[in-house]
Amino acid sequence: MKINRTVKIIAGSILGIFVLLFLVLVVHIATAKPVEIDNASLQISRIDFKEPIDSLKAKEIHRNLKKIPGVKTDRLNIETGVLVYFHDIKIANSEEIYNQLIALGDYKAERFVLPKGLENKTACPVMTEDGFSYKFSRGIQRIFN
Repeated sequence: MKINRTVKIIAGSILGIFVLLFLVLVVHIATAKPVEIDNASLQISRIDFKEPIDSLKAKEIHRNLKKIPGVKTDRLNIETGVLVYFHDIKIANSEEIYNQLIALGDYKAERFVLPKGLENKTACPVMTEDGFSYKFSRGIQRIFN
């Protein structure tokens, strides 16, 4: 009889915690405001290097990229040879920046271009639009927004 009451208290506590956390999640999704981008002309682009990159070459690439007008910030993964950079499309597009960078350093690289199916995708590429988490958060946003 005492064990039965203890089990009920534990089960009720677990259920209560689950309901509370679920309500916190729903309130968070409902009250989250979309991020407003100050600079709508900012774009992220990528260049894949086909040669080994050491730290000296990475610094050289960074310096050469900073010389190109319109480039804001960049990150180069030395292990994979992937350069990701933000740039202002009002000043230069990714193809112009790629051509200028290659001219400055004569690198073995190619510009990454999105496949046709992903170029107009509205959701995060990591989150599938058929997945539960996407549908759940989208449903909660539609209820409260």
